[in-house]
Amino acid sequence: MPAKSHTSLRGQLLVNEPMARHTSWRVGGPVDRFYIPADLDDLAAFMKSLPPREAMHWVGLGSNLLVRDGGVRGTVIMTSGALNALEVLRDHVVRAEAGVASAKVARFCADRGMVGAEFLAGIPGTVGGALAMNAGAFGGETWKIIAAVETIDRHGERHTRQPTDYQIDYRKVTGPQNEWFVAAHFQLGTGDTAQGKTLIKTLLAKRGSTQPTQLPNAGSVFKNPTGNFAARLIESCGLKGTCEGKACVSDLHANFIVNTGGATAADIERLIRRVQAEVEKRQGIRLEIEVRVIGVEPSS
Repeated sequence: MPAKSHTSLRGQLLVNEPMARHTSWRVGGPVDRFYIPADLDDLAAFMKSLPPREAMHWVGLGSNLLVRDGGVRGTVIMTSGALNALEVLRDHVVRAEAGVASAKVARFCADRGMVGAEFLAGIPGTVGGALAMNAGAFGGETWKIIAAVETIDRHGERHTRQPTDYQIDYRKVTGPQNEWFVAAHFQLGTGDTAQGKTLIKTLLAKRGSTQPTQLPNAGSVFKNPTGNFAARLIESCGLKGTCEGKACVSDLHANFIVNTGGATAADIERLIRRVQAEVEKRQGIRLEIEVRVIGVEPSS
């Protein structure tokens, strides 16, 4: 539902916006306020207008995200389709804003004879999400090719940070509090455009043949335990095809939960807990979720 925003703002403000429209699982209740900024300057102005204690959440393509059926209190800021600048800063350094799809960065770099970003084609999200969780695919990890990042704080002030300002772990990034990523500077190498494009094509074909890309999903649900693979553990427990309501463990890849049509966030969350319990019972390993869960349960 559209809402009137401050006259100085140029973005789009919606109220009680259903998050199911903005998550790759196609589930999620309404958020109080949903803002799509016109650009970084507009985003800064919007953040300055928010109450100091306003809860904020950031969404790109809505992958790696589970929004509960009761919705989200506070404000969601949408970066996909908004913060979409993509440019070459200098030799072998590419700047991509948070809303740019990771796969688009991979193609952009390959087209210009730069190598090292091809793996980004296998990440079904945006640059902002890839930075926040150190997303990886096909042996590559986002922060291994980061030269610098740009952030914005609660007051709308922008900062340039170095990788040394963060603690980078497997699917986890810790850094300055109350700052959010708005752009990345990728440090790349020199290579052959044709070879880069071929590699991207190969990686995408592998993704399409091994992952349930035809059904709504959020990517990998669980982190891989040290020295093991979540999918292998789940499959070993005979959980492929297991369902809670319309949410099911994929028959194609056991670390994916798919919405077969009409699933709720509660269905997905119950299935996550069921898989965790079964793997812990049979394998003695407690799987840690990779997806981010936000929002509240529906009021009774």
